[in-house]
Amino acid sequence: MTIRITKTSPLVIARLAGFLYLIIIVIGFCGQFFVRDRIVVSGDVTSTANNVMSSESLWRIGIAGDLIMRVCDVALMLILYILLKPVNKNLALLAVLFNLIQTAVLAAFELILLVALFLLGSADYLKAFEPHQRQALTYLSVKSYEYGFGIGLVFFGVVCLIQGYLLFRSGYFPKPLGVLMAIAGLSYLTNSFTLILAPTYAATIFPILVFAFVGELSLSLWLLVKGVKIEVWKKRAAEFA
Repeated sequence: MTIRITKTSPLVIARLAGFLYLIIIVIGFCGQFFVRDRIVVSGDVTSTANNVMSSESLWRIGIAGDLIMRVCDVALMLILYILLKPVNKNLALLAVLFNLIQTAVLAAFELILLVALFLLGSADYLKAFEPHQRQALTYLSVKSYEYGFGIGLVFFGVVCLIQGYLLFRSGYFPKPLGVLMAIAGLSYLTNSFTLILAPTYAATIFPILVFAFVGELSLSLWLLVKGVKIEVWKKRAAEFA
């Protein structure tokens, strides 16, 4: 499979990367703003638990969407590695390794969102907990997921910095794309470490992620519409070989 991809036109695989990236962005946006933000009521344990129970199907759809994102992540990693390795193979591989950690962390924390459902079920073993305890544990699961997501984005922030550098140095991608991705990486790192080190300021810092959104959306649309400068990429790839 890898051999076939590497022999495919760089323009084709670039557009496939753009398509996958756009899927990830759209599903991620919908999962956050149309699922979790509609169900989770910040600081309100009872309302959050009731919303999870009354919107179980929506909650499960959100989890399924996140898992689809993780699958797309892996495919996108391979394609971006192929596109960027002519610039610097070791750095392109390093980005893949950091990205794999990010994807593994986020996939693992999807289980936490399922735990929120288990706690609100009707299984006999749950009778060991009082209703208010189960509600509190459900909210704790949701908060744990938020922090797990922040931890995953630490690794993805590094990915964005590395890819930003490679895009900037490539010669077959516009330099501003590299700058935007580097800014996206700094945004993710700033947001995540603020959440961990100074959580009271997390809500204040959160809007900084608009820069990450702009950077990633710009890259996905460029890949989808423009792709790469084929002759320059082939020249760099031949030098690399």
